[in-house]
Amino acid sequence: MAKAIHFNGPRKSEPFVVINCGAIPEALQESELFGHERGAFTGAIAAKKGLFEEAHGGSLFLDEVAEMAPGLQAKLLRVLQDGELRRVGGTRTFRVDTRVIAATNHDLAAEAREGAFRQDLYYRLNVFPIFLAPLRERAEDLPLLVDHFLQRFARESGRPPKGFSSEALRAMVVYPWPGNVRELEHAVERAVLLGEGEMIGSGDLPPEILEPQDELTLPLPNPTVGFKETMARVTRDAEVKLIRRALAQAGNNRTQAARLLGISRRALLYKLNEYSLRRS
Repeated sequence: MAKAIHFNGPRKSEPFVVINCGAIPEALQESELFGHERGAFTGAIAAKKGLFEEAHGGSLFLDEVAEMAPGLQAKLLRVLQDGELRRVGGTRTFRVDTRVIAATNHDLAAEAREGAFRQDLYYRLNVFPIFLAPLRERAEDLPLLVDHFLQRFARESGRPPKGFSSEALRAMVVYPWPGNVRELEHAVERAVLLGEGEMIGSGDLPPEILEPQDELTLPLPNPTVGFKETMARVTRDAEVKLIRRALAQAGNNRTQAARLLGISRRALLYKLNEYSLRRS
């Protein structure tokens, strides 16, 4: 999504720079983001631009922003507000024109309320939030993603593209994909590498995908109704049953129910309102 925002906007010809805030040691985060001057610390044998400067004119994607060190959050806020930064160990101020896109799988609003994330930084980042539903909530995307990964890995491995058998496809459709698109990508890559027949079979999929899933029995609507409307009704009935089941298991604790469903509390509240389940 961050790439789609960058490469479909006026900054598409400028740099797109990515940093995973959770993958960099806290002691190095400031230098990575803002750069450093020669002699700023042991090992700083030359001045170095930070990622904000590298992304000047373009976009900087802060992945897992909730993992950013607390002390660095205040410095990030100043850069976002003023468009200026200082390298570690430096005295000069550099102007930067960098669009920041941040992502997290945490509930930042809750963490800001609890003091685990700076409130002022949260409000500064929360200018235009985009909620990305997990893959299990958008099963209609599965065929497109599978085909995309099939074509890509076939090219990379030098093998002709194959299709999935009906059994393999059925297993992929009912699997909840807790690892979302990244898990799907790795599953397709494995299948392409292991598949020896003309079709990719269920045996080429990771074992966890083949484990029996908790089935949900749903009555089909009137068969005279069109396919799209039928699918909409079945999906609605499935979501209502799953939500009620999760609430019952969680003792009507919505935070715990959201955790059981694998969605955010905000997403659960939206569904409760959409399906008029707040009083049920």
